[in-house]
Amino acid sequence: MAYSYTERKRIRKSFGSRDSVLEIPYLLQMQKDAYTAFLQADIGPKKRTVEGLQAAFDAAFPIVSHNGFVEMKFLEYNLAKPAFDVRECQTRGLTYASAVRAKVQLIIYDRESSTPQSKVVKEVKEQEVYMGEVPLMTDKG
Repeated sequence: MAYSYTERKRIRKSFGSRDSVLEIPYLLQMQKDAYTAFLQADIGPKKRTVEGLQAAFDAAFPIVSHNGFVEMKFLEYNLAKPAFDVRECQTRGLTYASAVRAKVQLIIYDRESSTPQSKVVKEVKEQEVYMGEVPLMTDKG
């Protein structure tokens, strides 16, 4: 583990009769692992588990119009490559972030031949939509 300049020059003297009983865990690693599990960026869209960002999208979709003849379904999401690297973001004062694009499907049902029990599909459109940006964690947090 690399220590910062302040940590290297700080001298800690232990007056205890025993050595440390517990080793302090690297707490940043726990946060990085949790955020990696939240994003699931390195896992393919079809292999993602229903947790984190995937669970948020699954909870929000499908969106159905008030009359029930239009429905929008969520298919998958992708994280784009960040526009700038970590150093460039620090220099420009920007957030190190990645764009989230979701692939959604719009289903339009035929009003004349559909009934509330069975709907006849009139048109299906599929498109990738920009949903915003999500901050990314660096090696240092």
